[in-house]
Amino acid sequence: MKSRLFLPFLFVAAIIGFSSCSSKLNPLSSDYVKSTPQPLEVIADKIPVTIDATFPEKWFAKNATLVVTPKLKYEGGEALGTPYTYQGEKVAGNAQVIPQKTGANVTLRSSFDYKPEMLNKPELYLSFDAKLGKKSVQLPDVKIGEGLIATSTLADAKTAAAAIAPDAFQRIIKEAHTANIQFLIQQAELRSSELKKGELLDWSNILTAATQADNKEVNVEISAYASPDGGVDLNDKLAAKREKNTGDYLSKEWKKAKVSVPLTANYVAQDWDGFKELVEKSNIQDKNLILRVLSSYTDPVEREKQIKNISSVYAVLADEILPQLRRSRLTANVQIIGKSDAEIAQLASSDPKSLSVEELLYAATLTQESAKKADIYKKVTQTYSNDYRGFNNLGAVVFEQGDIAQAESLFKKAAGLSSSSPEVYLNLGLIALTKNDIATAEQNFGKAGNVPELKDALGVLALKKGEYNKAVSTFTTPSNNAALAQLLNKDYNKAQSTLDNVKKADATTAYLKAIVAARTNNLDGVVSNLGVAIKQDRNLAKKALNDAEFVKYITNAQFLEAVK
Repeated sequence: MKSRLFLPFLFVAAIIGFSSCSSKLNPLSSDYVKSTPQPLEVIADKIPVTIDATFPEKWFAKNATLVVTPKLKYEGGEALGTPYTYQGEKVAGNAQVIPQKTGANVTLRSSFDYKPEMLNKPELYLSFDAKLGKKSVQLPDVKIGEGLIATSTLADAKTAAAAIAPDAFQRIIKEAHTANIQFLIQQAELRSSELKKGELLDWSNILTAATQADNKEVNVEISAYASPDGGVDLNDKLAAKREKNTGDYLSKEWKKAKVSVPLTANYVAQDWDGFKELVEKSNIQDKNLILRVLSSYTDPVEREKQIKNISSVYAVLADEILPQLRRSRLTANVQIIGKSDAEIAQLASSDPKSLSVEELLYAATLTQESAKKADIYKKVTQTYSNDYRGFNNLGAVVFEQGDIAQAESLFKKAAGLSSSSPEVYLNLGLIALTKNDIATAEQNFGKAGNVPELKDALGVLALKKGEYNKAVSTFTTPSNNAALAQLLNKDYNKAQSTLDNVKKADATTAYLKAIVAARTNNLDGVVSNLGVAIKQDRNLAKKALNDAEFVKYITNAQFLEAVK
C-alpha cells in the first residue's frame, strides 16, 4: 500500500523533469508521503484527511507549477478536496515556493462532505495539474489510500427518547379549610356574633359536605391562642379555656348533626409568631423597631416590657394587632381520594370524557404498550384539544414508533398551543437532529430547561458534532448512542459493558458489538455479533462487507460465512 503513495512524484519527475537531470529519477522511499488517517474516517459528517509529503532536493524545477488535489472516488461518483498549488523559484505567483536545491516538506489538509454512497468501494487519490513554463501537462490520478470508516454515522437521533409532558394527577388531594373564632380580651366565652358569622357557617358547610362524600376523608384541628400581653400564667389558662370551649361547642354541634369527625386540639399561651407575622404585614409606624425587639429578646416577659416601652405605637398594637391574636383557629383537613388505577384504566377505554385531563394523561402511564399509549393520547387531543400535552405526548410515542414526519407535525401542533413548554422544545430539537440541522437542534435544546431526556439528546448532538469526549460524559442511560460515544473515544471495555445493558437491543446493538470485537481482535465476537445483526437486518450484510472496520477479516472464511 505505502509504495503507491510515491507514484505521483515519480510521474511528475519523469514527465516534466523536476530534477536537474530530467532523464533520470532516483527511487523514493516510503517515508516521503503519508496520508492520515488510514483508512479515512467520517467525523461530524465530514471526511478529513491530512497528507504529508516531501519534495526531495533537486526535484522541483525552477520554472515548474504543480496543482495537487485530493480526490475521493467511490462507486458511482467522486468528490474533490482542497487543491494546493506549488511553484518553482522562477515562477511569478503567490503559491508556496519549493526550492530546487533543498526541496521542502508540504502538508495538504482537506475534507470531503460525507455521503452514504461513499461507502461503496472508496479510494483516495491525488490528481495533478502540472506546468513547465507555459506548457501544461495532465498527469494521471494516483491512488494513495482506500477504505472509509463511517462508524460515527451510526449516531441516531431517531432512537433518542422524546420528552413526555407530565400529568399533574394526584390520587389524594389535600385541602385545608380554616375559620377563626375571635375572643374578647381576657375572655374565653364563645360569643353568639362569632358563631353566626358567615366565615364559620361556610366552614361548617364544607365540613358537612366532606363527611357525606364517599371519596373524602376529613379531620379537624383546633388551635387556640392568647395574645402576648397579660402575662404567661394568665394567658396559659386563658388559651387552654378557649381550646376547651371551642372543642365542647364543636362536639355539641356534631352530635346534633349526627356527624362523627376526628378532632385534635392544642393551644399556645402567647402567640408571638402570630404577633410577628401581623406586624410584618402592617404599616405601623416604627414596626422595624418592634421587630428588632422581637429578635433581640427571647424571654416573653422582657419582650412584653420592651414593646410596652415603645409608647408611640403600643396603643396601635393594642387596637389593631393584639385583638386578632385572641382566637381559636379551626382547620378542616380534607383528603379527596381519587379513582384507582383500575378505574382510570377502564374509563380511559370506555368513557374517556368522564376523566379529567390529568386522569386521562395519567392513564397512558399505566400501560407499557406503545399502541395503547398512542390511543389514550389521541383521546386526550380529542377531548382536551387545547392542552398541548396530548399532542406532544402522542408525538413522542409516534417518534418512538419511527414515524418522524407525523411526530414533527404533532410537536408543531403542541408548540402552537404552548410556546414555553420545555418538552416540546426538546422534541423539536430531536426532529432537527434527525435532519442533521445542528444549529436548530442547539437552539431548541437551549430552551428545554431541565427536561430529564435532555442529557441523552445532548449526547447525540455531541456525537453529531464529533465531540466524543463530551458525548461520553453527557449520556446518562445505556443506549446504542452512548456505547457509540465510548467506542469512538476508544474505550472499548465501557462500550461493551454499555451494549450489554441496552434495554431494547436491536440490530445496531449487535453491529456495534461486532465493531468493538473487531477493534479488540476478537474474531469470534465479530462473527457471532454480525450473525445476530444480519439476522435482524439483512442490509447489514452488505454494509459489513464494505465497512473498513472489518477490513482485516475480509478474506476470513468465518467472516465471509457470517455476512453471506
